[in-house]
Amino acid sequence: MIADGLHDIPAGKVAMIVTHLEMQAAPPLHPAALPEGVSFESLPADTARYRDLFRRVGLQEWLWFERMKFSDDDLSAVLSHPDVAAFSLRKDGRDEALLELDFRHAGTCELAYFGLTRVLMGTGCGRFLMNEAITRAWARPILRLHVHTCTMDSPGALAFYRRSGFTPVRQQVEICDDPRLTGLLPQDAGPHIPIFAT
Repeated sequence: MIADGLHDIPAGKVAMIVTHLEMQAAPPLHPAALPEGVSFESLPADTARYRDLFRRVGLQEWLWFERMKFSDDDLSAVLSHPDVAAFSLRKDGRDEALLELDFRHAGTCELAYFGLTRVLMGTGCGRFLMNEAITRAWARPILRLHVHTCTMDSPGALAFYRRSGFTPVRQQVEICDDPRLTGLLPQDAGPHIPIFAT
């Protein structure tokens, strides 16, 4: 139990509040179409392509870093698993959005990764991609679709998930090594989050 009040975060660490959300039945969808020139495609188990997209969607801007800890072999094993499905929105021959669904735990689906690059933000593509996530998740025999977001993520993420039919179910405080200080991420990643090296 964390006591009330302020708590210092040690130098070299980052802290965030993680909100877990879920839905226990498919909600009504808000119709959305893709803009001309944007296509929805399955992502192959190509680690170089995946890492490039992961960097541009979440790493540089929002400090997504967990997948950067994976070796190519470990990442390939996840992406090629029959119960993991990854998709992209492509524009001008380049991936600009990431949707990853993880069905590896029986009866549940985790919306493991969801995000767009700035190329597609504000175009309605996020709503289209969420509709695909919900439709594909509930096409399987699941009882729960869940996702989590945190205070280092896009400021609009939590509200977007709630509008999409997810309900917040719990929160946690996470403290971890700042990945920009360990060398995992570049120093200019996540510029909205200050670095406290000492």
